[in-house]
Amino acid sequence: MSENNQTKEKLLVEIERLKKELKEKKKKENKKYGLVWEDKPEDVVEMCKEKLPVLKEVKSKEIITDKNKPMNLLIEGDNYHALSVLNYTHKGKIDVIYIDPPYNTGNKDFRYNDNYVDKEDAFRHSKWISFMEKRLKLAKNLFKKTGVLFISIDDNEQSQLKLLCDDIFGENNFVAKIIIQSNPRGSQASKHLAEVHEYVLVYAKSNDDLVIKGLAKSEENLSEYSSIDKKGQKFRLLGLRQRGGEWKREQRPKMFYPFFINPANNTVSLEKTKTHFIETLPKRPTGEEGRWTWSKEKVRTNLHLLIGKKVNRKETENFYDVFRIDYLSNDNGDEAMSKPKTIWTEKELNYQNGRTEIKDIFGEDLFDYPKPTFLIKKIIEMIGNKNSLVLDFFSGSGTTGHAVMQLNNLDGGHRTFILCTNNELNGAEKELREQGLSENKIQEQGICQRVTYPRIKKVIEGYKDIDGMPSNLKYFKTDFVDYKESTDRNKIKLTKEAVEMLCVKEGTFESVLNNKDFKIFKNHDHYSGIIFDQLAIEDFKKAIKDIKNKISVYIFSLGDDSFEDEFEDIKQKVKLSPIPEAILKVYRRIYK
Repeated sequence: MSENNQTKEKLLVEIERLKKELKEKKKKENKKYGLVWEDKPEDVVEMCKEKLPVLKEVKSKEIITDKNKPMNLLIEGDNYHALSVLNYTHKGKIDVIYIDPPYNTGNKDFRYNDNYVDKEDAFRHSKWISFMEKRLKLAKNLFKKTGVLFISIDDNEQSQLKLLCDDIFGENNFVAKIIIQSNPRGSQASKHLAEVHEYVLVYAKSNDDLVIKGLAKSEENLSEYSSIDKKGQKFRLLGLRQRGGEWKREQRPKMFYPFFINPANNTVSLEKTKTHFIETLPKRPTGEEGRWTWSKEKVRTNLHLLIGKKVNRKETENFYDVFRIDYLSNDNGDEAMSKPKTIWTEKELNYQNGRTEIKDIFGEDLFDYPKPTFLIKKIIEMIGNKNSLVLDFFSGSGTTGHAVMQLNNLDGGHRTFILCTNNELNGAEKELREQGLSENKIQEQGICQRVTYPRIKKVIEGYKDIDGMPSNLKYFKTDFVDYKESTDRNKIKLTKEAVEMLCVKEGTFESVLNNKDFKIFKNHDHYSGIIFDQLAIEDFKKAIKDIKNKISVYIFSLGDDSFEDEFEDIKQKVKLSPIPEAILKVYRRIYK
């Protein structure tokens, strides 16, 4: 391609970019409702136009306690780059995301393009919203259909964050705003009222698919289960008539219908019979017509859980109301869970407990305002899946990883975590360099290497008189491949640098075979292969002939040819993908 043609092509690309930027700006300006802000360019985002992120393992920081146990990941680097990689390796795989982003207080807690954003910055909120939007959009792609997001925040950005999340995840996927009593004494820094709380905003990938199994019942809840049936199971009775909210018949007309009671044994029926002849309707003591909490369809499925009881009403003699039996334990003998409330006040939520946990581990305060593990455990426990994959891309001191391991230790779960954090030095770079420290020594003073990783390592191996919680951990850093143009040379370079990414995607970290033309990796039940030269396909097939498990095979291709014809004889055994095209498709979508 001539120099003039190259210049013309670059100019056309720039024109298209400006057109898109103008279109997005007009879209925001014409928005009739929602959050509008001035998007501010961010260096870590702009660099991805010429460099593509990949992962590089730091082998010396690997922790393996049991090769058959699942692998946890710690990624050091800017979370925008880490999330970009995860969009390829973990799209649709994450159950729970918990994040504790900077609160943008103006007190050196939020850096944008390597500068702290202070209270006097005219674009303080726009910078924070721009920063969060880019990361939340990437995070959205990672959720399973049942995935759920939890974000800690305070009043500095709570209202803006709510509108932003409504826009990204959909207002109908808002689940709750939980109020956390994090400082019972109250902050004396507050000008007028002593603030005692923070928030956790909760959003679902899809509210229709979200399942929250609840929390273990409190002692107060347990005391309500004072009745015992013939099988010895404890239960309580809950009224089937709607007491509050939309209780009126006209609000939910299909939920207004009669039950018929058998006064001899208190059983109920939807049809009037010789035995079930006492009619009852969902009426208030005032005579106003209300509604039931269950539809007829649900009643037909759960009729065995309903009873009719005579209740005292001055206005109506022989009035029967309908109740449902709520058992303490389910069919598997597991204790039933209570529906979580939106105000959490347990003393363990006090932010001082987070500081105490750090001090117990390290013997000193190393991190400002770490969240207590109790909070994260409560959030994860609420989802109820003991095999959850939990992501925290503002992982700071590593509380989320600590909480996941504690919870597994308590209930025998197999949850895994992915932690992403930069190695921020909190503005101390210049001072450390003036001390004459080497670059490696300077990096050791960063948050990830000084706090996050050592904390996870100590929790796994044990510290002081605390027993270890055996787990596996892989440590990666984000790295970059120059990729200004889609040339053959750049495609070859990206493929060679993407090996660790492919291992992360497949969860196969143990090397089986390693040569210049292809590599093979495995875990306890799965294999993956990477072929750099299509001429080596036959040698690769010979190398895997004795492997019984299915193998994910990645083959270098300048286009998107997956070479299915060459694998026709073993097509049931292999899953084929072209690289780097599969990676580039994801990055094109993200950086378009």
